[in-house]
Amino acid sequence: MNPPVEINIEKVIDNSRVGPFQLSIFVLCFTCLLLDGFDAQAISYVASAVSQELHISRPEMGVVFSALPFGVLFGSLLSGMLADRIGRRPVLIGATAFFSLLTLLTARATSLEELRILRMISGLGIGAIMPNAMALVGEYSPKRSRVATMMIVSNGFTAGAAVAGVVAAWLLPRFGWRSVFYVGGLLPLILVIAMIAMLPESLQFMALRRPESGKLARWLAKIDVSVASAGALLKFILPPEEKKSGIPFVALFQDGRAAGTALLWVINFMNLLNIYTLQNWIPTWATSAGYSQSTSALIGTMVQLGGAIGAFGLGWFVPKLGFIPVLATCSILACVNIAAIGQPFVTVTFLFVIVLIAGICVVGGQAAINSLSATYYPTHLRSTGIGAGLGVGRLGAILGPILGGIILERWSGREFFLAAAIPPMIAAAALFAWPKLTKRGQLMREAKSAAVR
Repeated sequence: MNPPVEINIEKVIDNSRVGPFQLSIFVLCFTCLLLDGFDAQAISYVASAVSQELHISRPEMGVVFSALPFGVLFGSLLSGMLADRIGRRPVLIGATAFFSLLTLLTARATSLEELRILRMISGLGIGAIMPNAMALVGEYSPKRSRVATMMIVSNGFTAGAAVAGVVAAWLLPRFGWRSVFYVGGLLPLILVIAMIAMLPESLQFMALRRPESGKLARWLAKIDVSVASAGALLKFILPPEEKKSGIPFVALFQDGRAAGTALLWVINFMNLLNIYTLQNWIPTWATSAGYSQSTSALIGTMVQLGGAIGAFGLGWFVPKLGFIPVLATCSILACVNIAAIGQPFVTVTFLFVIVLIAGICVVGGQAAINSLSATYYPTHLRSTGIGAGLGVGRLGAILGPILGGIILERWSGREFFLAAAIPPMIAAAALFAWPKLTKRGQLMREAKSAAVR
């Protein structure tokens, strides 16, 4: 009997050209993230209309804003660990169907309490999308283009949030705020059908968990046709470091990864605190400053439009300059531009520009942070690592809108945006500490590996 033919999955992917099969995966994940971003951000663009109809104060609306990231916190943490156990595909499909149905129910909310509960529960599904979509895209991307591909695909969330602002600006004066949620709830249901038909499982995951599956060979053959002619008896292999057991969450702090994990959590916390503060409160602040609801929605859209531009632009800079120089520069620029938003000398044109730049640095920077997490952790920890970082970051996303509502109720817009400029300063400090602390962790891993040998 002939011995099985060994197939190194990572080498096959790294040596392949990106073909239609991989492109279809990237498009599905991008679309999933786009609708995820639409549903996550829709509430901020309609907040003034919702407040008027349901008689909700600013501090109460801050609680509504924080309800979704509270659900996302648990969705990110639990879905990452679940996907590392049962696979990326079922988690992505199930989470998309879940947040779609909850968004439709949000369109029927009639009170503050209903709105808060529905947003919190929908966050469980919304939080499951980013870590698993990013992990799947990273695992189907050749190493030479992995970072750029992940940053471009993760930009779907930002693009969806920007699209929500444009859609809301058109729908609000014509059909009211509920129509925005109907649109945001129906489109993901259509996507679910396409995902069931076309979305594959992670090849690396199947090699670790279900190496005997015939689907593994069929999917890999779509990347490299030579796999189909290698014979019926195949043995799929991965690098030794991928074959791990134990509790994934605990492993984030093992083998010299503790410092890198802690810094990623600080960076995620500060950046997501800033993102949710700005994207939730800028439209409401603009309305109170005298702009119309449509204009205020468009000003808020600049945060997400800037994020979309930033993610594409940073996807070009990061491979050339590295994660840390690019992200540290973004944090410093974010600090300056956010502080300028509430200044009395700012004209409406200048306001659009500085909000756009802030979005490039903060929202666009989050795509690079997600990619940094995906490249820092090995396959068996990738979803857990990305999900844990985003999950801890959601604590900032929860805190930011609540503090924003309190500050705007008591302080001026100038003071509000000066306070919002502090988190990117802290993120910059963590980024400057990254090279030294993670180098120490790398040395610890190498020493441990040498001792084992």
